[in-house]
Amino acid sequence: MSWIHSGPWPWYVAGPLIGLMVPLLLLVGGRQFGLSANLRHMCAAVFPRNIKYLLYDWRREGGWNLIFALGVIAGGWVASTWLNAGAAVEIAPRTTAALLELGLGEPTGLVPAEFFSLGSLLSGPSLVLLVGGGFLVGFGARYAGGCTSGHAITGLSDLQFPSLLAVLGFFAGGLAASHLLLPLILGGQS
Repeated sequence: MSWIHSGPWPWYVAGPLIGLMVPLLLLVGGRQFGLSANLRHMCAAVFPRNIKYLLYDWRREGGWNLIFALGVIAGGWVASTWLNAGAAVEIAPRTTAALLELGLGEPTGLVPAEFFSLGSLLSGPSLVLLVGGGFLVGFGARYAGGCTSGHAITGLSDLQFPSLLAVLGFFAGGLAASHLLLPLILGGQS
C-alpha cells in the first residue's frame, strides 16, 4: 500500500478511479467531467456583462468546476512538493534520442528546458509553442465542444460518436505536431 503516497499510481488503479468519476458526477450532481469550460466561467466572473457569450449564471453552471480546477492545480502542487519520492523522471531511450536529434539538450525533467525555462521564455520557438499552441488548444477545445478529458473520459463513456471523432483528432494532431511541426519550429534540425 506504499504506492498510495510514494509516487504515481499504477494505471490499473488510477484509470478506473478516473472512469468512476464520470458516473459519480452524473449521479450525484448531474455534472459532466471536463475542464475546458473553466476559461468561459472565469471570463464570465471577471469581465463586464455586456458580452453575449458570457451572459449566464456562471456560479450555478461553473462554480463547482472552478473549484475542481483549483483542486487539480493544488493537488499537482502538493504531489510535486510533498509526495515526490525524489526519483528522476523516466524517459524512454528512444524518446531521449529523438529529442537529441531535434537539437534539444539531455532531458532532465518533464519538459525541455529550452522552451520552459525563464531564460528562454521569450525565444521564437518558445513563443510559438507556448502562445501559439496554447491558443490553438484553447480554441480547439471550445470549437470541439470540450477538451481532451471531457471527450475522452465523458464522451467516450457515453458512447458519443462526436467524442470519438474528437479523440481521434486529438491523437492525429498530437502526432502531426510531434513529427511534422516540432522539427519545423526548431529549424529543421532533425
